[in-house]
Amino acid sequence: MPGERASAAGEALLRRLRRLVARAGAVKGSDRKQLVALLDDFETSRRGLLKECADVEGEMRQATVRTTAISAYLRNSQVGRGKTA
Repeated sequence: MPGERASAAGEALLRRLRRLVARAGAVKGSDRKQLVALLDDFETSRRGLLKECADVEGEMRQATVRTTAISAYLRNSQVGRGKTA
């Protein structure tokens, strides 16, 4: 399912972020190359997390639309059988 895949991808990105934070704690302030590499890795992870957030938001929007459609169908079917909501 797309939701499960997105969840696994999000978890992997969060684990990566935790590793980056640990790595950042071990870097010396004078090691410019490592700092630049860390910044790049953080930015890449941030973009990945933002994409995952957008995907989840899209899935939530789609679920809301489906729920609204199901509710409308239910109301119409009850009216058709003579029941009132």
